[in-house]
Amino acid sequence: MSLSDAIGRNTSGDQEAHGGRVVPVYALTGGRTRSSTGAELPVETLVTVTPAGQRADELHLEYRATVELAARPISVVEIGAALRVPVGVARVLVSDLVDAGYLAVHLPPSAEGGPAPEILERLLEGLRARSH
Repeated sequence: MSLSDAIGRNTSGDQEAHGGRVVPVYALTGGRTRSSTGAELPVETLVTVTPAGQRADELHLEYRATVELAARPISVVEIGAALRVPVGVARVLVSDLVDAGYLAVHLPPSAEGGPAPEILERLLEGLRARSH
């Protein structure tokens, strides 16, 4: 299944007429639980809508809802909860939308980019001093 097939276009309005999801989410993602590029997004990854995503009103229901949720920074796990889908499915939806240019990814800082252990030790000492 190609990315454009997965994201699809909803021109008939059938989804709204039936009050929501008309196919199981796993069918919508082609049974995939991982992105087509193989990149695994951490659940805390934040996403935001791109200018292209702001004009994406013809997407399938879950894809469109994901884009709408990303009007403000939102994590992959929050998207899963809001859509009531497993996190693996939310990752696929987000990955598809990122690949199509509708969403931008803001990865959490890596462990290497964190503060030095000496700084954390001084912070811990300061907190201990304040609590006594």
